[in-house]
Amino acid sequence: MNKTWWKESVVYQIYPRSFCDSNGDGIGDIKGITSKLHYLKDLGINVIWLSPVYQSPNDDNGYDISDYESIMTEFGTMADFDEMLAKAHSLGIKIVMDLVVNHTSDEHKWFIESRSSKDNPKRDYYIWKDGKGGKEPNNWGSCFSGSAWQLDETTGQYYLHLFSKKQPDLNWENDEVREEVYSMMNRWCEKGIDGFRMDVISLISKDQSFPDGPTYGGLYGSFESCSNGPRVHEFLQEMNKKVLSKYDIMTVGECAGVTLEEAKKYANSNGSELNMVFQFEHTGLDDDSTMKWSTKKMPLVPLKENLTKWQKGLNEVAWNSLYFCNHDQPRIVSRLGSEKDEYRELSAKCIATCLHMMQGTPYVYQGEELGMTNTVFNSVKDFRDLESINAFNELTETGVISAEELFPKICHKSRDNARTPMQWDDSKNAGFTTGNPWIAVNPNYTKINAKEQIAREDSVFNYYKKLIALRKEYEIIVYGDYNLLLPEDKDLFVYERSLDGKKLLVACNFSEKEREFDFSPVKNGKVLINNYEGFSLENKKLRPYEAAAVIY
Repeated sequence: MNKTWWKESVVYQIYPRSFCDSNGDGIGDIKGITSKLHYLKDLGINVIWLSPVYQSPNDDNGYDISDYESIMTEFGTMADFDEMLAKAHSLGIKIVMDLVVNHTSDEHKWFIESRSSKDNPKRDYYIWKDGKGGKEPNNWGSCFSGSAWQLDETTGQYYLHLFSKKQPDLNWENDEVREEVYSMMNRWCEKGIDGFRMDVISLISKDQSFPDGPTYGGLYGSFESCSNGPRVHEFLQEMNKKVLSKYDIMTVGECAGVTLEEAKKYANSNGSELNMVFQFEHTGLDDDSTMKWSTKKMPLVPLKENLTKWQKGLNEVAWNSLYFCNHDQPRIVSRLGSEKDEYRELSAKCIATCLHMMQGTPYVYQGEELGMTNTVFNSVKDFRDLESINAFNELTETGVISAEELFPKICHKSRDNARTPMQWDDSKNAGFTTGNPWIAVNPNYTKINAKEQIAREDSVFNYYKKLIALRKEYEIIVYGDYNLLLPEDKDLFVYERSLDGKKLLVACNFSEKEREFDFSPVKNGKVLINNYEGFSLENKKLRPYEAAAVIY
């Protein structure tokens, strides 16, 4: 078994815009992050994944980068970044940067040159095509609604953008593009960062025949043609050789459309590509049948089946990332747990126990350690997320669904739920800013905030501290084999881990009702953690949202 620091780490994702504002302009910044590093040290995490802080026009909240080697003015300066990096390292915390190289901003100097004329040396840095019969080159659709092609009047050709029209896709077939990217990555590594989270990295290799696909409402979901493309593993092996293998860093690829078999290639144990991937199969289990927008609760039996597939499928051959939350996902307490006052904290602890006791590297998204929930939207004007706004407009204007029916569904699944300001205390704006926040604070900040939870022993925050500390103490939690029990039970998620003759039983009740469960087979074990007072291995039941982990 290959033991490494990144397998034994717990990662904390920071969405800088919403984390902590140091200067009162309503936007989180790097100095704000630096001011909260001791909070993260206290929590026990040892890696920060920093969502993009590069210079950007902010069409897609920083994922449209106009300069990979400058800091967004709203976030501060490179000197601020260097100070944050040094302080984090002094506290034993590593910094992993977001790498967004499937596309750039249309304001990046490469694209400005590329679109200027057909014979510009950087024309082939992006994907340009002639239209067909006065229409787009093919029927691919953007992830943010509409066509994935934008006609550029200057040259009369279309450029590909799998996301916003202000996010043109780079042409990875071009050797010079790849070299530019690798050189930029090397410079960040030389600066001392500790790795990369690679945004939609599974999309960088496109089928060069650019085929049409079957249509859904006139457009084709282009992920299906672009995910895990013909040269993606070749490109990542080249990146590994020219950059990644030269440093002791952590890499995780966001891999839309990844299958188990593809993940074994991306995150293979021989280290020729990436350390791990983010897969999305489990995050879509509460989608509606025809769209992601829904108010459904995440179903437990399919969730168990899916997570088990990945636990067992990658064991010994690759490595799992463990997550429910990130900047693109609604709050998991609202999807899988309960927002009711009597169950919210219990369900947050139950969810955390279930996830953190699995094999893989756990990711905590800012506020998840407090049990933060989805927010309240009163109208479409409250949305800031481009995907949510575009989807609402397109689906209602084309008559696919009425505004009255769609609005609550988008409210439940909008990415904005993850992007409300971090809830630091019960003062105005949750202590996030002294100004007007760029997006409204969740109204429940007066009862859900870090200050209150740090001081209370039985809080969600202090429960996360225990979970993270246990992972550092018990190798079985990191490296043990996984085996699911009671696969068809609709309320209970029960599994065991095993390593070197030891076993760990994890039992979680994901319902509001009491369930019979017999702990007598492990009655001589040691309870590592549980989320109720008065828990005993003599118990014959699991109370609502009760969770326990027992080593024996």
